[in-house]
Amino acid sequence: MKLPKLTRLELQIMEVLWTRGPCAIREIQEAFPKRGRPAYSTIQTTVYRLEDKKTLRRVKKISHAHIFEASISRGEAQGRLIDEMLSLLGDRLQPVMAHLIESRKLTLEDIRNAEKALLALEEEDRKEQKP
Repeated sequence: MKLPKLTRLELQIMEVLWTRGPCAIREIQEAFPKRGRPAYSTIQTTVYRLEDKKTLRRVKKISHAHIFEASISRGEAQGRLIDEMLSLLGDRLQPVMAHLIESRKLTLEDIRNAEKALLALEEEDRKEQKP
């Protein structure tokens, strides 16, 4: 299943659920900083949209409050964002890597970890190809 696109507010709501676990709409709203906090009705509408997108789900009801939890992982959502960004760049990774290096956000340790992950994937592929 292809993950739906998520807006900035939708991602912020998902971040609350990933960090805090299951929450009621009021709890989600109160997780936002007081200054610039979206209205309760805005959060409620956005939560229902996320429910329609199947990125979160109702897990129970306490009195009149529905409790929601994330139904996709942070990694799945991040992967979707990265795929979108790469498609904007013509699926070229070079500009991203160059920027990360120039901005000093990519470390030698990151490169070493990526190399280990690639070698592990290569080994896995080799094992799958053997009869």
